[in-house]
Amino acid sequence: MKQDNKVVSFSGQKPFSRFDLPPALVRLRDTSGQSLKSVLGRFFERADDALFELADRAGSNKDQTVYFDAMRELRLRRKTMVVSVLQYVSQAFNDIGQFRPRQTGGTLDEVDHDSLSLVEHSDLEQRVAIDNLISKLRNRYQSPIQLLSLRVNHLVPGVELVDNQMPLSPEVICGGVAEACADLDIDIRAKLVVLKLFDRLLADTLGDFYQEANRTLISEGILPDVKRVPVRPSAGKPDARSATSAPVPSSPAQQGSEEKTREQGNHQNYGYDPIQGGVSNATFSELSALLHQRDNANITDEPGSAGQAYLDTDRLMARLSQAQASFGNWDGGEVASLDQQLQSVLRAANGQKANIGQVDSDVINLVSMLFDFILEDRQLHPVMKALIGRLQIPVLKVALSDKNFFNRGGHPVRKLLNELALSAIGWSEKRSGQRDPLLEKIESVVNRVLNEFTNNVSLFDELLKDFSHFTDLDRRRRELVEQRLRDAEEGRARQERACEVAETLVKDFAAERDIPEPVLEMLGEAWTRYLQWVFLREGEEGERWADARELTGHLVWSVDPHPIDDSTRNELLRAIPAIVDEFRMALQEISWDPFATDIAIRDLELAHVDVFQRLATAPTRPSTVVVAEELVTEPRAELESVPPVLSMPVDEAKTSEEETVVSQHWLDQTSRLRVGAWIELIRDDTKLRCKLAAFIKATGKYIFVNRSGAKVAEYRRQELGAAMESGAVSMLDDGLIFDRALESIIDNLRSSRKD
Repeated sequence: MKQDNKVVSFSGQKPFSRFDLPPALVRLRDTSGQSLKSVLGRFFERADDALFELADRAGSNKDQTVYFDAMRELRLRRKTMVVSVLQYVSQAFNDIGQFRPRQTGGTLDEVDHDSLSLVEHSDLEQRVAIDNLISKLRNRYQSPIQLLSLRVNHLVPGVELVDNQMPLSPEVICGGVAEACADLDIDIRAKLVVLKLFDRLLADTLGDFYQEANRTLISEGILPDVKRVPVRPSAGKPDARSATSAPVPSSPAQQGSEEKTREQGNHQNYGYDPIQGGVSNATFSELSALLHQRDNANITDEPGSAGQAYLDTDRLMARLSQAQASFGNWDGGEVASLDQQLQSVLRAANGQKANIGQVDSDVINLVSMLFDFILEDRQLHPVMKALIGRLQIPVLKVALSDKNFFNRGGHPVRKLLNELALSAIGWSEKRSGQRDPLLEKIESVVNRVLNEFTNNVSLFDELLKDFSHFTDLDRRRRELVEQRLRDAEEGRARQERACEVAETLVKDFAAERDIPEPVLEMLGEAWTRYLQWVFLREGEEGERWADARELTGHLVWSVDPHPIDDSTRNELLRAIPAIVDEFRMALQEISWDPFATDIAIRDLELAHVDVFQRLATAPTRPSTVVVAEELVTEPRAELESVPPVLSMPVDEAKTSEEETVVSQHWLDQTSRLRVGAWIELIRDDTKLRCKLAAFIKATGKYIFVNRSGAKVAEYRRQELGAAMESGAVSMLDDGLIFDRALESIIDNLRSSRKD
């Protein structure tokens, strides 16, 4: 029985479902989700350190417990909180037009001041903190937020969105944070500290986040030329736009019309775009102006002199199609530059070079410079550069027929080139006879273009969709492999850390003590294993760890009590039974071999017998130091006298001499290295491309994987810095290749104009 007709929209506007969202919004939702996940990951790393410092500086045990509880709660709920925030933000996309923020994300304006006494004090404080954060973000990033809202509204013209419904608005992001923090089972003081940490991190990092979100929509062709939000005219006044305000098209058709108008003008606004973070999309006329200022060219659209043939655009396109067919076969070698390929195309029947119009000449020069950049780019493997280089003539045909090709970020040809280059950034040749799916896929894309493209740009849309589907499947497979590797490395790091802390604790207690060899072996094996088990379960801040540490001190003291006075024997008689019982239960808890446990207890008891024999024959002396008696009778006092356990990773504990081996510049470079960044390392005279899959904070290790997700290298900070300084490791730029090429062209043309 159908019931769809019974559903009524009370808002008066048709909501979108997650299945019919505009593709650009789907792309924005997915890419921003990954970026926000990284931001949240950095938050939890900082929060752990900050709460530990607060606990360390706490003025009372109660305050210290509050911060330790908050640290433990955040660790336990980290994944749940990340998922909660991401789901909240994703829902703002999926339910766009009907998204209703939950009360936890409400603002103070929604509070009924007449019934303020009914609002819990802690809830009110949390709401104040969230409201302040929203205001701070809106004030600091007003321009990129407004531009993002403008582009989102352009995609859903039939939907009116208020601030707390706009995807990725501060209200939505902070609402997700508030909801994730609402269920934290911690003291309100600690919760406010957590919100303050969110405040600091988001205020510092969301600028890049909003710039990236705008770049994502610009790459999809959504208002690429809008650099500022147009000023809305006052009520009752005509819609007069200033000369500096960018027009805001209300439809793709209007957008195309206005782009054409701008192209025919003589604008000079090719400069730095604060939203895109690089050189703005210069129009074709602007690029032509730069070309002419460099070359002082005097080429006209009129036919050449007598005896010199002239090729109009149609005949030039026909010749290019013939050349395209002849370049269809590829032997795997290097590909000639566009200038070399065009020598036969531009040759007239008499053997002389044919004359072409100024516009066509400018297009050829620009496309030639684009591919010169691509073919010289060290970020790509020579095989991949050769494959992409085979597309020079088809791309030239597209540029000749559509001058918006240069300034339209969402053009399918530009997007396809970017996707091909991005997927190939980490590619390395397979062994002979080994199948290479990526190489085969790129070859098939290039071959289809060469064999099927005439003037049907829709072919590039089809190829882009198919190739994106291929890369998405490949990316998901690699992410699964990389996640398993990260989990394994983090587990190994925690195990190494537990082993290091346990061994250090035993060594610190046993230092300068006369411990029988069997007991020393027991401490180094069975007891160290127990300490590792406790550390892995609860960490250093847990109560169990404090008990295990205390029992370690009692074990050592029971076989070599220091200092000795008249009360030592009685203290031992009272304490040893409990020490032995706790020792036995500890080994049983980790399922230590029962036979080995009995042997260890027997050795411990024999050591105790030896201690009593020594006490019976040794001369006694009065206790002259009060602290000595407290060390025996008060376990906590003993713990306070023990040297602190080293809590820093091994590489951070290295001497300053090792730090001076690498210059600070390269150490700073390693610190800024982001997960997902590609590098090229030289190993045994072989260049290997790999990606940073994880940074293991506990051990300070950088883990690198190849394109298949397999681990190929690991470095500590100093090692990586030294390798970068020596040239054994170099960074690869994984930015969009077409945009980098266009930026390089504009910079070069400007430089030549100044010269």
